Amino acid sequence: MRTSSINRNTAETQIALALNLDGKGNGTIDTGCGFLDHMLTLFSKHSRFDLDVKCKGDVQVDFHHTAEDIGIALGKAFAEALGDKRGITRYADTTLPMDETLILSAVDISGRAYLSYNAPCLTTKVGDFDTELSEEFWMAFVREAGITLHITKLAGTNSHHIIEGVFKSVARTLRKAVKTDPELEGEVPSTKGVL
Repeated sequence: MRTSSINRNTAETQIALALNLDGKGNGTIDTGCGFLDHMLTLFSKHSRFDLDVKCKGDVQVDFHHTAEDIGIALGKAFAEALGDKRGITRYADTTLPMDETLILSAVDISGRAYLSYNAPCLTTKVGDFDTELSEEFWMAFVREAGITLHITKLAGTNSHHIIEGVFKSVARTLRKAVKTDPELEGEVPSTKGVL
């Protein structure tokens, strides 16, 4: 099983996170931020990754440190669970419709961290969650996971739907990219021999 557990403690957040890439989409999420709990629950369900997250953060200030630090912990867990990446599909993309919103995500599990995030919201908040924190979360995740990730809003006006579409689309893209490709017979999918 491709699993990882991360404990990350700073002066701003204390995080315990467990990830199973070969799960059923189950988990328990408690970040102290209701909207982020909802997004991570959707991420787990649509990726089919089992995900447990417990975070105690300085939410009396705002949700920035919580969102960024969970992105860091999830990215580290993702990279650790993948190991040497033998036999994975590596590349994947998803175009996800959600009412008036349409989100495209594409990934290369390359070992190189790069994020292209073009999914602007028309409001600054969804409830008490700053919409800019979606990009911060994915930037932290990508940096630690060592992947190239492109996220583009093709249509959309509802900020909640835009962010939800992003989390669902990326989840489904990652699910496809980490699947084992039987044609590779356990090889690393790169001419370099490593990713």
